[in-house]
Amino acid sequence: MTSADTVAKAKQSLAARIAARAGGGVMRVFLILIGLFWLMPTVGLLLSSLRDPSEVAVSGWWKVFTDPGQLSFSAYDDLLSNQQITDSLWTTLAITVPATVLVVVLGALAGYAFAWMDFPGRDWWFLVVVGLLVVPVQVALIPVAKLFGEIGIFQTTTGVVLFHTAFGLPFAIFLLRNFFAEIPRELLEAARLDGAGELRLFVRVVMPLGGPAIASLGIFQFLWVWNDMLIALIFADSGNPPITVALQQQVRQFGNNIDILGPGAFISMVIPLAVFFAFQRQFVAGVMAGAVK
Repeated sequence: MTSADTVAKAKQSLAARIAARAGGGVMRVFLILIGLFWLMPTVGLLLSSLRDPSEVAVSGWWKVFTDPGQLSFSAYDDLLSNQQITDSLWTTLAITVPATVLVVVLGALAGYAFAWMDFPGRDWWFLVVVGLLVVPVQVALIPVAKLFGEIGIFQTTTGVVLFHTAFGLPFAIFLLRNFFAEIPRELLEAARLDGAGELRLFVRVVMPLGGPAIASLGIFQFLWVWNDMLIALIFADSGNPPITVALQQQVRQFGNNIDILGPGAFISMVIPLAVFFAFQRQFVAGVMAGAVK
C-alpha cells in the first residue's frame, strides 16, 4: 500500500467518523435547537396574548418567566364573547372543509383518470392542467368576480368555496396523477381480472395506496384556504367574513389592538396546527414516497 493510499484511507475514516457523529447525538441536538427556534414566534404569540396590553407595550413576552403572575385568560374570554369573531370561525370552517374535500375528491378522481384511463386527448388535457399551475390568482380576480356577480354567488360562502376549489384542482390533479402513475400496472391488471370495475378499483386499490399523497394534499389545501385573506377579502360576505378578515376589521385606527389580535391570531393558528400534527405521519409518508419515486 502506497503512502497516498494510506492518506486517502485515513481521510475516508475521518469522514466516516464525522458522518457517524453527525447522525447521532450531535445531529439530534442540532435538530432540537432548530425546532425550538422555529417554535419561538408561536410561543411568543401565545405568551403575549396572555398578558395585559399595557404590559406588552413596555416589555417583551419573555418577562413572564420572571413574573408569571401577569398571565391571564381574560383576553380569550373577551374574544370568545365577541359574536363577530365566533361567527367568523364558523364561516372559516364552512369555507375550508368543503374546499378541501372537493379538491381532494375531484383531484383524486381526475388524477386516476389521467394516470390509468385511456380517453381521447388525455395527454393534451393533462398539459392544459399543468399549464394552469402557472396562472396567478390575481389574474382571475376581476373576471371571476364579474362571473360570480352575474350568477348571484358573489360575496357568498359558495363563491369562495368554488374559487378555492377551481384554483386548487390543477395542483391536486398534477400531484395525484404522478403518484398514481407509479402504482404497479400488474396490481391493477390483477384486480381487473378478478372482476373489479374502474370505480371499485379506484376505491379498493388506488385510494388506499395513495393515502399518504392524498393526506399531504389535504393538509396543503386546508392550510392554504384557512390562512387565505385575499380571496376572502374580495369574495366573502363582508357581513360574515372568515377569521382572517374579521381580525383585520377589529384593528382600531390608533393602536395595535393586541388584546384582540394576539388571542385571535393564536386561535386561528391552533386549528391548522392541530390538523397538521394529526396527519403528520401520513404527510411524512407522502413526502418520502414522492422522494423515492
